[in-house]
Order: sequence, then C-alpha cells, then structure tokens
Amino acid sequence: MQNKNSAKIREIIIIALMSAVLYGVQVAIAFLPNVELVSLLIIIYSLVFGYKVFFIIGVFVIAEGLTYGFGIWWISYLYVWPILAIVALLLKRNRSVIIWAFISGLFGLMFGFLCSFPYFFVGGPQMAFSYWVAGIMFDVIHCVFNFVIVLVLFKPVLYMLTKLYAPYREKKNS
Repeated sequence: MQNKNSAKIREIIIIALMSAVLYGVQVAIAFLPNVELVSLLIIIYSLVFGYKVFFIIGVFVIAEGLTYGFGIWWISYLYVWPILAIVALLLKRNRSVIIWAFISGLFGLMFGFLCSFPYFFVGGPQMAFSYWVAGIMFDVIHCVFNFVIVLVLFKPVLYMLTKLYAPYREKKNS
C-alpha cells in the first residue's frame, strides 16, 4: 500500500512541477507578443506524460485565469491547449523535429481562429470574424516563433524531460 501511495504522491508532484514550469515560462516571456514556450511544452508533455498532460493543462489554465482574470479569452484556453495535446498524443510516435515544428507553427497560425469561437456566442459571427481577422498578424508572428522555437528546443527539452522522468516511470511499472 505504501508503494501505491508513494506513486500517487509522486505523480501529483510531477504534475504540479510541470504545471509550474508551464505557467512560469508563460509569465516570464509574456511581454513578448505571441512568443511563447507553452506550445512546445504541451507537445513534449504529451509525449512524455501521455494523458496526464490534461491535468497539467488544467492547472495551467486555472493559474492563467487567477492571474489575468477569467475573461472571454480564458474560455478558449479550456479547449485550445487540449486540442494541441490531443494532436500530439495522436502523433506521439513521430520524433521528426520538422513535423513537430510544422504542427506547432500551424497551431500558432490557427490560434486566433480557435480563440474566436467564444466570441461567436457573445456577439455572433461578425464579432468572431472581426476578432479573428484583427489578430491575423499576431497569428503569423505566433506561427513563425512557434516553428523556430520547436525547431531549436524540441530535441534537447524532450531528451532532458525523458531522462528526468524515466526513473519515476520505471518505479511505477515495477
């Protein structure tokens, strides 16, 4: 029974730490418009932690709301980040940096469109379309930086996190 409880506590600690890293890097570079490491980390967390990524995203989204307020934008975070995690989980066998960079870039390009959905319900199709079109240049910036960030950091961060998590994964399975 002690081992089962220890494994659960270890998983909770790992989820908390990964959520804190996700939130911390987002806040640290929030002053740069549409430059973020969240997409990279969610992709890597999906590959390393599997379905547990959804717990990490949940904690991150709540922390974002507590920090910046629970506005309309926050509603989109409830589904936008899980969409990226689902895509990563579906393609988890892929280790091509170019493909992950492309996926992350495409996600950045589509970010504003995906975030426009709540505005559809608040102000109708015109409001959602206006929101999306007004942010297209930011989405292009988001796309470019997501692509470059994943291209540069995917392999080292995936390697580091896989190595750090490996001993805990082995203990769980034994």
